[in-house]
Amino acid sequence: MATENPPVRGGTRKGDKIFLGLSKGSGIALLVIMAAIAVFLTWRAALAIGADEGNFLTTFEWDANADPPVFGIAVLAFGTVVSSIIAMVLAVPVAVGIALFISHYAPRKLATPLGYVIDLLAAVPSIVYGLWGALFLVPHLTGLYEWLDGFLGWTGLFTYGGGAARSLFTVGILLAIMILPIVTNVSREVFRQAPKMHEEAALALGATRWEVIRMSVLPFGRSGVISASMLGLGRALGETMAVATVLSPSFLISASLLDPGGGTFAQNIAAGFKEAGSMGRDALIASGLVLFLITLLVNGAARLIIARRKEYSGANA
Repeated sequence: MATENPPVRGGTRKGDKIFLGLSKGSGIALLVIMAAIAVFLTWRAALAIGADEGNFLTTFEWDANADPPVFGIAVLAFGTVVSSIIAMVLAVPVAVGIALFISHYAPRKLATPLGYVIDLLAAVPSIVYGLWGALFLVPHLTGLYEWLDGFLGWTGLFTYGGGAARSLFTVGILLAIMILPIVTNVSREVFRQAPKMHEEAALALGATRWEVIRMSVLPFGRSGVISASMLGLGRALGETMAVATVLSPSFLISASLLDPGGGTFAQNIAAGFKEAGSMGRDALIASGLVLFLITLLVNGAARLIIARRKEYSGANA
């Protein structure tokens, strides 16, 4: 019979001490890096905001290279939030449906290659999505825009005056396609971890497949789906090249989502950094600080939601 490893004098193995030190060091290094980023962004943003002749939060203009500089983030904040919300509304239900299909409905011969395809979509560079969006998606959305204008134009959100479909709605559709594989992959793995005993017990009691998913799988995977959605939202908020390729930027806020124009934080930074002077770069850094704070708030809110729902999710069963 194999004997147990003899206890080590001092109570802790050398390897455990090394691993503990590396783990603590990694955590501390991460906090230091985050703090350094925050300090740098805050310092440069303070320089820009101090010289700004407009209101940084409400000005509908971006002329940071002028003398005196005048710029504000109202249009950028609106475009970033609206396009991300559109992407989440379109992507999350579809991603959860695909994840449930792969994990609980599709036969193995179909689920395996479909999972590989979803994994490959997550690896496509954003510039490729941007080129596809500009050359294929934009020309083919005119019919959808006209349909939305005909049936939902009375709302004011979907009025269409013609022209190229380079609007925040197109950006939202493109972002939804980009975040779809991220949300799908995480949700699929979470659904696969649902307790099989719960599913088998529900089936034994006469529950249908949908009832099993509704009562056993979805409650268990709720926190995982929220986490997956926040991962997708993080990419949607910070996406740069795809948005810059598709959107026709302007510093105007339109009531209709189909009107060309608008902008996002990441797109504005990518488009304006090359031509920006010293003050212009500081202004772009200030907008980057706002995006940094929005991302932190979104992730913090997600953690609070997960913590509040964890005891009801079935994760502890």
